[in-house]
Amino acid sequence: MANIETCNIASRLGRWADEKPDSPAIVEISSGKQKTFKELENESSLLASGLIQSGMKPGNRVLLMVPYGIDFVILAFAMFKAGLVSVLIDPGLGKINVLKCIKQIQPQGMIAISLAHAIRKLLPTTFKSIEHNVTVGKRWFWGGTTLRQLQDSRQTGFKMPIIEEDDAAAILFTSGSTGPAKGVLYTHGIFNHQVRVLQEQFDIQADEIDLPTFPLFGLFNSGLGVTSIIPEMDATRPAQVEPKNIIGPINDFKISSSFGSPALWDTVSQFCRNKNIQLPTLKRIIMAGAPVSGKLLQRFENIVTEDCKIHTPYGATEALPVSLIDRQEILEQTWQFSNKGEGICVGRAIPKVEIRIIAISDHPILEWEEAIQLAPNTVGEIVIKAPWATRTYYNREDLTKLAKIEDGNSFWHRMGDVGRLDEKNRLWFYGRKNQRVITGVKTLYTIPCEAIFNQHPDVKRSALVGIGLRTKQEPVIVIEPTNPNGLKSSVVLNKFKEELLELGTKTALTQSIKKILFYPKFPVDVRHNAKIYREKLSLWAEKQ
Repeated sequence: MANIETCNIASRLGRWADEKPDSPAIVEISSGKQKTFKELENESSLLASGLIQSGMKPGNRVLLMVPYGIDFVILAFAMFKAGLVSVLIDPGLGKINVLKCIKQIQPQGMIAISLAHAIRKLLPTTFKSIEHNVTVGKRWFWGGTTLRQLQDSRQTGFKMPIIEEDDAAAILFTSGSTGPAKGVLYTHGIFNHQVRVLQEQFDIQADEIDLPTFPLFGLFNSGLGVTSIIPEMDATRPAQVEPKNIIGPINDFKISSSFGSPALWDTVSQFCRNKNIQLPTLKRIIMAGAPVSGKLLQRFENIVTEDCKIHTPYGATEALPVSLIDRQEILEQTWQFSNKGEGICVGRAIPKVEIRIIAISDHPILEWEEAIQLAPNTVGEIVIKAPWATRTYYNREDLTKLAKIEDGNSFWHRMGDVGRLDEKNRLWFYGRKNQRVITGVKTLYTIPCEAIFNQHPDVKRSALVGIGLRTKQEPVIVIEPTNPNGLKSSVVLNKFKEELLELGTKTALTQSIKKILFYPKFPVDVRHNAKIYREKLSLWAEKQ
């Protein structure tokens, strides 16, 4: 039997190929194809051998630009087995940002669909570091090999290179929702830590069937012995999912667990409520990627059974997960305070994680002694320490210095968020650090201020932005109305504004906000479609 404690994250697959060889590991709804754990283990080993034969070497950085599905999962495990470093960049970042990320990484290899290779040929300067190419699908007018040719080369008896815990496994880019997208360096040790902690925290069992709507969780499933049913959807646009493509598989395959963005669950839950649809087989939903509202969690009352746990973990690409809370605690204990502008409770630290609140700084803090720790219920910058927190941004020493604080042999990661710890040691999230509005008199935080205006029944969501000089900003609240078409009459619009201003005067938190603007559909992050791009709204507000 494969030894699960060997450092290569892909070795976990061997365990399940031994223990449950004929159980389906992945079912792909769009193609109807499926792979058992044994097939996934064997095919990824053959492919790993083919990648090495094609000239790639352990430690090479290799761009993986393939849509989430069976090919993606087999390739990801083959790359881990070959000791290659997978580079994953969200295509939703937009062409210019994707090209910047590629330049920053200087990959030596590229495994991609035909369209990505065509772009490579059109922009040779960006891709000049690439020596090895594999085309997934039809190869047109460029060199290299194809996935089919590698699969047909069929060299058995492949042995994984020896991998140490600190060896690089992948470079995952952040969504770039606040600042430049950064390449986060993951080691095999970090992936192993994450798989263990997810299994323990969510009590994931190997006989479960999961519907992952985010590629990384699909990979975790295979390492946990969980069957993945890959729905028919664009994983880069979760908010635009067709609800039937999620609901159908959940009920058809008796799905027990699913991970997805709040934007995806917002779309699906509204559809379920309107059509009176239940999802009785679900025993666990994990929502992450942006703050989750009590309104959304309440909606599940008649959709899932009483036993279904809905978890809303807090974390980031650099440190995942950090803290945890479930739907029940939010609705019964914390949401009433969130509505009063006291932040969103994201729960208690997961075992082995330390959370501290320090005085806010926009500059590097080189040593922990330089950080000023704050008392409970004082708002400041959130910093964390965890065995699975990532150490560096690849090729960006400047950004690494801004995000890490040295502490002896260890370090603290600065989450880039503000919040407070309460007397029960629960973390309350107040928003992104660089989105706070500094008026010169006081500092306003996005999540608490927006909560006040979100109380209005005609507000879908709101965004606090600042205009003018950074240290003397004028606060502006931008409103995304529930029904933008209903605001065409100036009488209706003015009445709406008056009601909102009156809401704002009722609490000291928002009394200084005198300017209200309306925006039909907020720009959101590319990965989870749920974080508001307040920077874009701020630039727009400046021009109004």
